[in-house]
Amino acid sequence: MRTTDSRSGRGLTAHERELWRDVTRSVAPLKPRRVPSRPEVAGPEKKNAGPPTRSPTAPARPGRTAKGPPPLLPIDRRTRQRIIRGVQAIDGRIDLHGRSQGEAHATLLAFLHRAQSHGARIVLVITGKGAGEFGGSRGILKRQVPLWLNLPEFRTYVSGLEQAHVEHGGEGALYVRLRRSR
Repeated sequence: MRTTDSRSGRGLTAHERELWRDVTRSVAPLKPRRVPSRPEVAGPEKKNAGPPTRSPTAPARPGRTAKGPPPLLPIDRRTRQRIIRGVQAIDGRIDLHGRSQGEAHATLLAFLHRAQSHGARIVLVITGKGAGEFGGSRGILKRQVPLWLNLPEFRTYVSGLEQAHVEHGGEGALYVRLRRSR
């Protein structure tokens, strides 16, 4: 017995129906629904059908995946204004000028760890604007540091970031808000 696939017009084999059932059982619906029971297969395919087996590529039962940290948020307008006016202090600064990517990555990670352990809330990370060659912009650290701050190893320290005000380095610097240490 073959059922018809509505998109292609061809029938589904018993094996394909079984695979589809396995897929639908492994997916968590947005609203919980009852999974329909397995319909009886009539005809010659029933004789050949053995106990249902799981496809080797299908996961057994997906558990809840561990949520990653929430996305990095910009620093709120009020806090940014307080930093610019000097009402809220910048608790630490690091200048990454002249460092290679590997050296800057390791230095930044160590700096954020140290700053968080000392109770810092806002730090300034100076990447520099990058010297352009022939009018082009290089600025490797300027581009890489925001990407690094989104990596899991940095997310234990960082909760938000935003480009710094002109007084603190403008395009070549970032305000970084740190998480509270646990």
